[in-house]
Parts: sequence; C-alpha cells; structure tokens
Amino acid sequence: MIFDTHAHYYDDAFDPDRDALLSSLPERGVALVVCPGCDLESSRQSIALAEQYPFLYAAAGYHPENLEGVTLAHVDQIKALCAHQKVVAVGEIGLDYYWVKTPEERAFSRDMFDAQLSLAEELDLPAIVHDRDAHKDCLDMVRAHPNARGVFHCYSGSIEDAKVLVDRGWMLSFTGNITFKNARRAPEILKWLPLDRLMLETDAPYMAPEPWRGQRCDSTMIARSAETVAQLKGLTRDEVEEITLANGKQFFGIT
Repeated sequence: MIFDTHAHYYDDAFDPDRDALLSSLPERGVALVVCPGCDLESSRQSIALAEQYPFLYAAAGYHPENLEGVTLAHVDQIKALCAHQKVVAVGEIGLDYYWVKTPEERAFSRDMFDAQLSLAEELDLPAIVHDRDAHKDCLDMVRAHPNARGVFHCYSGSIEDAKVLVDRGWMLSFTGNITFKNARRAPEILKWLPLDRLMLETDAPYMAPEPWRGQRCDSTMIARSAETVAQLKGLTRDEVEEITLANGKQFFGIT
C-alpha cells in the first residue's frame, strides 16, 4: 500500500474529476495521502479534503512563491489551522531562489521560513520544506532550529547536504523525477540513504514519473517510483512501499 506524502489535490488540474479520482485511490492501492497547503486558502482547501476523505491528511503553511501581500502576522492564521485534528504538519514552507529573485523578496521569504519553522517547533509538528536553488540558506535555517524536525520534499540537494540533514534526524522525500533518464544526483543519494529516512511522494499534479512524464500525476504513480528505488536498493517494490508507508506514518504521527 502506497503513502503519497505530498500531493496538491486542491489544484485546478483536478477540478474535472477530483471526487472520482480521490474516491478511487484506496481500491487502487493508495493507503494514505498528505495534502500540503501553499497559502491560507489552499491550506483551508486541504483541510476540507481531509475532512471528506478518511485516508487524506492536511498540512498548513505559506510556500515561498505565495507571499505577495503576506506579513509575519499571517503565521498566526496558520497556527489556528494547525489546531485541526487532521493537520499533521506545517507546510509547504521553505525557500525558492529560482522564482524569488529580488534581495528584498528573498529576505522576507527567509523571515517567513524562520517564523514557520518556529511554529513547527512550538506545536511539535514536522515541517514540509521546499528547497529550490537555496540549499545553503535552507540548511542554515535548519541549523538555526535544532528542535525542528521535518522532510525536504522533492529532494534536489547534494549527497553532502543529505548527510547533514539525516544526521539531524530529518527525512528526504523523492518524486517521480527519480525515474527520469537524466536523473543524476538522486540515484547516488538513494543508494546511500538509510531506509528509515526515505519517503515517497508525487507532488501531484506535477512530476509524473516515466512513462507518464509531462502528464497529470496522481498518487497511484508512486508505484513506478517505488520500482526505481527497489532497483537501486536491491529490494522488491512491495518492500519499498511497505517501508515508506511505515516511515510516513511514524513521521506524521498517523496511527
């Protein structure tokens, strides 16, 4: 059974068939899904979906690309959403220097990341971290929050950075891009990564694995990623799915 630890089912890409797709997931081998918000509205939408589907859980947070008009005071609204019984993490939070360009915007995104990691520490919730082209600053932020715990989703850093995170008790999560022919870092990292630090995700509707690359992704496609991990680790796909299911349940505190 699959645990998709990161999927955005409120996304417009699912508007035509969201209910039909989500209702079908358990019978198609998907045990659990976590749906992270990217701002206040999508966090609320994630919670609404979690209320509707027993196997789906939510996270609440501000993504670094979604900070227009936001102030640090908005973190209090995220805190209020985190009180919901089906919110299992603060996220998706982090830094993105690919899209966030100006020094002022980057500085504020660091302030928001800092505040939301502090919130995760305060609430004893894990954090779901987005890191794009900001590896050093993300690691510095993790070091500045020794009591925080979390996962770097769609991990894209180096094996050296991965070792720093694992030493601090953090998790690494991988999407369908590990199946791409041009995947370079991921195979090396996955071969090294301790199995108890591994989670799988889709980032749906994005990052569909081969042979569906470029198409809308959904949680069932994790099976293809699990096959790739199994080949790299000398395991079966079923074993990888079982391990990552157990890891995800422990990480998010889902019984």
